[in-house]
Formats: sequence, C-alpha cells, structure tokens
Amino acid sequence: DMLRGPNIAQIQKVGDRCYDENLFEAARLLFQSVSNWARLASTLVRLGDYQSAVDCGRKANSTQVWKDVNQACIAEKEFRLAQICGLHLIVHAEELESLIRLYESNGYIDELCSLIENGLGLERAHMGMFTELAILYCKYRPEQIMDHLKLYWSRINIPKVIRACESAHLWPELVFLYVHYDEFDNAAQTIIEHSVDAWEHASFKDIIVKVSNVELYYKALRFYLKEQPLLLNDLLNVMMARIDHTRVVSMFQKSDNIPLIKKYLVAAQSTNNKSVNEAYNELLIEEEDFVGLRNSIDNHDNFDGIGLAQRLEKHDLLEFRRIAAHLYNQAKRWRQSLALSKKDKLYKDAMTTARVSGSTEIAEDLLRYF
Repeated sequence: DMLRGPNIAQIQKVGDRCYDENLFEAARLLFQSVSNWARLASTLVRLGDYQSAVDCGRKANSTQVWKDVNQACIAEKEFRLAQICGLHLIVHAEELESLIRLYESNGYIDELCSLIENGLGLERAHMGMFTELAILYCKYRPEQIMDHLKLYWSRINIPKVIRACESAHLWPELVFLYVHYDEFDNAAQTIIEHSVDAWEHASFKDIIVKVSNVELYYKALRFYLKEQPLLLNDLLNVMMARIDHTRVVSMFQKSDNIPLIKKYLVAAQSTNNKSVNEAYNELLIEEEDFVGLRNSIDNHDNFDGIGLAQRLEKHDLLEFRRIAAHLYNQAKRWRQSLALSKKDKLYKDAMTTARVSGSTEIAEDLLRYF
C-alpha cells in the first residue's frame, strides 16, 4: 500500500538491499514499482518464476539480463525458455562462443543445435552462427553436416570448418569445402588419400583439371591404375591438354600396362607424338592388327620407321612383312623393299615399288628377276 501511494522513499536502493539480503519477494515488489526490468528479471529468476523472468527480459532488452535468465533456465532444464533467451544472445557474435561452451559443458548438445538452427532464420543471423553450427554437426551430428554445407557454404568461415572436418575425418565434406574455397590441389590430394570415403569419378574429373600442381596429374594416374584401372582412359581424356604424353607413355610402359590406355593412345595420336605413336604401333603388333598398324603409320609419321621395318620384316605374318616393305618404301630404301616382296612372292608389290622408285636400274633388275 505504501508503494501505491505518494512517497519519497529511495525504492531502488531499498530493492537492491532486499535483493542482497535474499528478500526476493520484497525486492520483486520494489523493482516492479520502479519498472527496473533488469533487476526484476534477476529477482524473478531467484524466485523460480522463469516465464515472468523471460517476459521482463524482453522489456529490459539487455544482453546481460538475457545471459542471466538463460543460465538460470539451463540450470533448471527449462530449455524452451532458455532458447527464447538464447535467440537474443546468439545474434551477438561475441556472446556466441561462451553460450556454446555453457551448453556443451552440460552436455545439452541437442538443445544447443536446436537453438542455433532456429536462429539461422533471424534477420541478424551472422557468419559465426552458420560456422559454429557446422562445427557442432562435425562433432556430434556428422550425418547432417553435408546438407548444411550445401545450403550455407557461402555463409560460413570455410577455413575454420575445414579444420573441424579434418579433425572429425569427414573426408567428403572436406573435399566439398576445398572445392568451394578454390583449393583444388588439396581437394584432389584428399580424394587420393581417402578414396574409400571421398572418391567419386565425375567429381574427381572436375577437380583434377583445375589443380595447379602438375605432379598431381601423374599421382592421379597412379591412383587410378591401382584402384580404378577401367576408368583410366576417361580420366586421361579430360587431362589430355594438360599432360606430358611422353611421360604418360613412359609411366605405363614401366608398369607394363600400355593395353589399359589404348583409347587414350588413339586420341593422343592427333598430337603426332613420337612416344604415343610408337607405343600404339607396338600395341597393334601385339594384337596382330595389321590393318590398324597400316592406318597408324600412314596417318602419323613421327616414329622410328626404319627400326619398325627391321622388326616387322622378321614377323611370322605375311601382312606385317608387307608393312615392313611399305616402310622401306617410305624411307626410299627401294632395294630392301624389293628384296622383301620378292622373298614373299608379292610381285605386284614389287612392281609398285619399282614404279614409285622412278629408277630405271631398279626396274631392269626386277625384269631380269622375272
């Protein structure tokens, strides 16, 4: 009744004294009479009236009040009310870390995640909220992290989340972050080192062509040779313009795996590279594909023609010996070509050689042979 009537009492001071002496009901009446919402909220917390404390927090609109009420609600496991308070705190970047520590130290992970999730839609949501939620997912809900990253990768602190993914061994998520941070070398390296979890062919092809360290091309080829040999040609196809064809051929010759990259060799012949041509020709000889070999030497001339001819002239198959004669013709070694044709009784080929040579002497020698 005294408070309702006119008075000159120092109500605030009396209220503070009542609060300090744990006379919370009296303090409540005093603070309420002077509309000191901040102190009233603290008093209501002591009285266990958390809902009213939250209502006063709205009127006080003070960060410290929200912190006090939030801590009290957490202590009493009033998580719905704690979340209301928390939503007013997490929009302040400087308050977020301490709030997370408070929830984590008490083991209230689900409640913490729910709080930040509900805060993402706030107008004042900031990068720290998206980042810290990603880190929480890495630690406690790894099945949710990828969806979160796909939605909000542009709003997180990527280096910070990269470290969290590394610590949690979340390799697909780590690759995703490296790609969106334009760290293609690290992305490719991660896939190679953790292929069981992180490898996906289409994605790897997209990444490997963007790396800056050319050595990763050859590391990728060794990786595919070991783990995905049937996809080598597809990988080589996307790297065609960036790799050293001579080095690639040498790599697969040393491991005796040239047949695995036949399609690549066919495509790479457009560069008329000597190593590619010779490797492909060698492969055609092993496959006894004389038609393919004839087409190869006619269309791609950068190879050791004489060396190939000397090898083919001793071949068991007649068609390969004919190709040897053809190679001698290309090198204008007419007499060696004629000798092969006469030995195999390929007289039409011999006459063609004599005509192409343009030599009267060679033509007369062939006539005398007949």
